[in-house]
Amino acid sequence: MLDAEHLARIRLLRSERIGPVSFAQLLARFGSALNALEALPDLVQRAGGRSIRIATVAQVAAEARKVAAAGARYLFADDGDYPALLHHIDNAPPVLTIRGDAALMQRPAIAMVGARNASAAACRLARQLAGELVEAGFLVVSGLARGIDTAAHEGAMRISGHGAAPTAGVIASGIDISYPPENQGLQAAMGERALVIAEQPPGTEPLARHFPYRNRIIAGMAIGTLVVEAAPRSGSLITARLAAEAGRDVMAIPGSPLDSRSRGCNELIRNGATLVQGVGDILELISPFAGTLQQRIAASPQPYVPECAIAQPDDTARRELVSLLGQSPVGIDELVRQSGLDSGAVQMILLDLELAGMVERHAAGRVSLI
Repeated sequence: MLDAEHLARIRLLRSERIGPVSFAQLLARFGSALNALEALPDLVQRAGGRSIRIATVAQVAAEARKVAAAGARYLFADDGDYPALLHHIDNAPPVLTIRGDAALMQRPAIAMVGARNASAAACRLARQLAGELVEAGFLVVSGLARGIDTAAHEGAMRISGHGAAPTAGVIASGIDISYPPENQGLQAAMGERALVIAEQPPGTEPLARHFPYRNRIIAGMAIGTLVVEAAPRSGSLITARLAAEAGRDVMAIPGSPLDSRSRGCNELIRNGATLVQGVGDILELISPFAGTLQQRIAASPQPYVPECAIAQPDDTARRELVSLLGQSPVGIDELVRQSGLDSGAVQMILLDLELAGMVERHAAGRVSLI
């Protein structure tokens, strides 16, 4: 049963033009989702945007019933089970739905991703590596897609016998949707013995635009990301890039240059990813730093500037910041440098512009005009 504040958090997140970053900033400015919902119409009007659609109590109550019917539950960013490493990426999801054993997320995690049309040899290696990582005490995180993802989950499930399996599948759909269809049985089994994680509301189909958001969760949960097989410009390379941007290790399995499915991995290695030929290479890179990294990130404070500590930016500051924006994404740090405004003022203006429907946020703290 959701209390008033948690119900308000889901309402806020499901409202129009509210994403993870704006959600976090609204909570920081107003102290609670209940207060933020009350202030939202005035904020949008002040920013000069059209009226905003706010999710209703009835809509969220209906969603909550679907979550429960799927055997799942909500996981909020301030819950104890929420993965500490994920909490510290720029656009951490404020609310997840999960099915399975949440305690598994307290293990240090390794993400394993790769081609959907993977070779038989790569799938065999992925199953082997996943099993060995589980035996070494790690949680194996992947995306429940065809190919390498499936092999990684299967390897972790197989090595665990009939007990709890330390593997997490992050899906691009709602928690009640199985995709691809042939993985329906695997996803159901993971919901019972392992863990399935979704950011999208129940009933959401896995559209192409959802997969990059899914990938950031995979990368964000893990100390490091291993790419087993990947073509250039594949989703696996997006996950690897997101891992690198979050300060996590990127690893890759080398392959033949004659096989297009290996070119992405070879390119990653050429650009500095750690070459991996077996689980020993992963453990050599990760194990000495796993606890230290998790403790350091978990202990680092989240950026928070209370509204009362910031002077409300005037129209001149707003116009100056807008003049620095364009269709190409630019980093917020660069906007702070060029505008001469302090970081809090820039963030406040960007939030107003986002609520007005003028600004879009991108990975690695970048923004652009819509």
